[in-house]
Parts: sequence; structure tokens; C-alpha cells
Amino acid sequence: MEVEIGRGKKARRAYGFDDVAIVPSRRTRDPDDVDVSWTLGPYRFALPLLAAAVDGVVSPETAGIIGKLGGLAVLNLEGIFTRYEDADEQLERIATLPRDLATREMQEIYAEPVKPELIRQRIEEIKAQGVVAAASLTPQRVRKYYEIALDAGLDILVIQGTVVSAEHVSQTTEPLNLKEFIRQVDVPVVVGGCASYHTGLHLMRTGAAGVLVGVGPGQICTTRGVLGIGVPQATAIADVSAARSQHMLETGEYVRVIADGGMKNGGDVAKAIACGADAVMLGSTLAKAVEAPGRGYNWGMATFHPTLPRGTRVATPPGGTLEEIITGPARENDGTFNLMGALRTSMATCGYRDIAEFNRAELMVAPALQTEGKALQREQQVGMGAAGRTVAAPERTEEPVGA
Repeated sequence: MEVEIGRGKKARRAYGFDDVAIVPSRRTRDPDDVDVSWTLGPYRFALPLLAAAVDGVVSPETAGIIGKLGGLAVLNLEGIFTRYEDADEQLERIATLPRDLATREMQEIYAEPVKPELIRQRIEEIKAQGVVAAASLTPQRVRKYYEIALDAGLDILVIQGTVVSAEHVSQTTEPLNLKEFIRQVDVPVVVGGCASYHTGLHLMRTGAAGVLVGVGPGQICTTRGVLGIGVPQATAIADVSAARSQHMLETGEYVRVIADGGMKNGGDVAKAIACGADAVMLGSTLAKAVEAPGRGYNWGMATFHPTLPRGTRVATPPGGTLEEIITGPARENDGTFNLMGALRTSMATCGYRDIAEFNRAELMVAPALQTEGKALQREQQVGMGAAGRTVAAPERTEEPVGA
């Protein structure tokens, strides 16, 4: 339904996760009977979870941990780990930067060139742990580095930017032809982000194995403020999921839809799947793990852009291990731990057996969902009334986390 913005402009109403609720069905199910596994190319994963390609979350070490838990971690091949042999030194530096200097100093840190030999080394470090190796490159640099990554044993390639389209136009450089490129690559390719039906459909037609959905919803992203673009995630996922259905009708090929960003707890993860996603990509939610390389902080791939930063460093105080955050046990009642257990319980409570069935769950627009009957929780700042754990990064004078 369109809303009139003014006489010359109409717009669709869009919804975020806080605007919708999953409606229980007529049956329930035992959680042990629920299957949350999914496939991407030839690989099957026990958990529909990807760790975002940001330096505060994914290192070769955390990629191994997440892979062994059943998820998939994506390493940023244009990040700290491929620019510096001693990545820990730079990560420690970022964690100690005062707030007013953080962006400027990070621009300097990331001005160090990417080193091809480190791309090879980091991928080999992931592979040595016996897990699937996934890594991301931007469309501008994928031609330059992808062969090195593939030679090192990369299993899944992610081509990722703020917005990625199948029809990039440039009068100064030769744009990446995604369809031709994906055809010549021997590993599954995931592309994104996108946030609309038509963009998602065009990306699927390139031959991508998966499409990332999300423009600006993450805790660390400022794209919506800097550029004024984006679509709330519930609507964006539903639209791209509709494109998946259309693409399957046209080709018989099923492309995975991956919700990227905007999820702060298990309820949001469940809603993302109910809106139509096959899996979710998480960043700041995982950055608070004690093993996370960000040392209590997280920042995005565009935070350090040399001319137009579109992200910020946020504090993500360590509160548990990656295992506790992903599969539990939870020792907090705010939904930020045992995310996959929450998804499984949500599916079981609504009677759905697997992700494909849960994609068809009934949803309602429910603006009162987060506040109805929660006055005491809000007043006491507990449970659903607790302040978020991910906040703007404070100035830091004490010893670094993990020092």
C-alpha cells in the first residue's frame, strides 16, 4: 500500500523487525525435531549463521571456532589481517583510540596496502582448522585478488559493498560484469548488499549462490544517515525473498537469501527467517564475544573510507564466549545469548520443522510488541527494557580488554 508523501510523490510503507511479530500456528513441535541446517553451494551447515566480514568479529582464529560450531565466518580480505602481519598490534591500537580521533586514525591505519601474501596466509590459516573458508572482497578489488584467494584454497567468495548491483555504470573505469565473473569462478559466490525486489532479482540472475540483504541496518553502519538510503529489514527480506521465488520459477534454481544486519537478539533472528531469509549474517552481536579480535569494539567495512566514512566504532563489551552467544547456554535473559537455540525454540513453538517451512510463517504488523505489558521491565531496565549492550565507544583510559 502506498502512502502519499506529497502531491508529487508516493511511497510504500516499510517495516523493521520491531514492527512485526511471528504468529503461532495451530500446532507446536518438539525443539529436538526442528532442523535449522541449510546449504550454500555444495556445503551444508548445521546453523544458518554467518559471521560478518568485519575485523572486529572475524579473524582466522574465530573463523575456526564459528566453523566448528556449525556456522560460517567470512574474513575481510581488505582488512587488518591482510594489511598487517602483526594484526594484533593494530587491533589493539584501534581499541585504545579516543572517540574524537577514532575515524581519522582508522583512515590512516587502513591506508596500508593489502598484501597478497597475507591473503594467502590467512586463508591457509582458516583451512588448517578444518572448516570451510569464506572471505569477502569489494567489487572494485575482486578482480585483483580473487585468484590469489582461490589458489590458497578459498571455498566461498563473497563480493560485498554498501550496495552491489548487476548494472554498475561508470564513464571512468570498466565495471565488474558480475554475470561473466561468477561464470568463470569455480566456487560459490555470494553478492550484496541489496534491499529491493528488482535489485535482488538482478543479482540472482548473475548466477550468485546467495544474496546479502541489508543496506544500513547494522549497529556500526551510518549509511542511512550519511546517504539517506536503506530499507527496513523485514520489508527488504520479504521483497528479496519474493525475487527468489520469481527467479526459481524462471530458472529452477534456488538462490539463498541471507539477512545481513539489524538483528540484536534471538527474536530478530527468528523474524528474519520468518520474513523469508535462509540464513542470517551477524556482526556486533558476535563482537561482544571474549574471543572476538575487536577487543570490546566493532566497526564496519566503510568506517575508515578515506573520503566519506559510513560507519562508526561502537563498544561491544565482552559478555561471553562465541559458543555461549551462538549455541548457549544463555546466562542473560535479553535474548543476546544462545541465538540458535532461540531460533529453534521459536520454530518449535510455532510448529515448523525446518527453515523452508518457517519462511511461510504468518506475520502481523505489531507496533506494541516490544512495549505491551513491559512497563516494569522498562522502569527497572531489565529484560526487554534493558539498554542495548552495543553503544557508542567511550574514551578508553583503562587497560585494554584481553590485555
